[in-house]
Amino acid sequence: QVQLVESGGGSVQAGGSLRLSCAASGYTFSSYCMGWFRQVSGKEREGVAVIDSDGSTVYVPSVTGRFTISKDNAKNTLYLQMNSLKPEDTALYYCAADPMYGGSRCPLGGFGYWGQGTQVTVSS
Repeated sequence: QVQLVESGGGSVQAGGSLRLSCAASGYTFSSYCMGWFRQVSGKEREGVAVIDSDGSTVYVPSVTGRFTISKDNAKNTLYLQMNSLKPEDTALYYCAADPMYGGSRCPLGGFGYWGQGTQVTVSS
């Protein structure tokens, strides 16, 4: 079955950087839509970035220019490089996967498989 395991969260001061990783197994990693989402307690989960099977990416406007999503198909691993972090980036970050649309033109929502989440805390 699909398994997604996030790592790399932690606490950092505003302006700092973190890199999240998501180790995937149980499916053909290269052919799925992959994405990062985040959720603050009491609020709805928000799509942060997604990447297609061909490497095309989409970002929520609030992270464009600061975050970079990437993947290594040989390692079945998804990454999120987060730079210039702000306190409002504080959230529980989730890795997600879905075979929708054959892995192309992936939207910032509608994913069916989720990891357990990793906490990111940015202090001012």
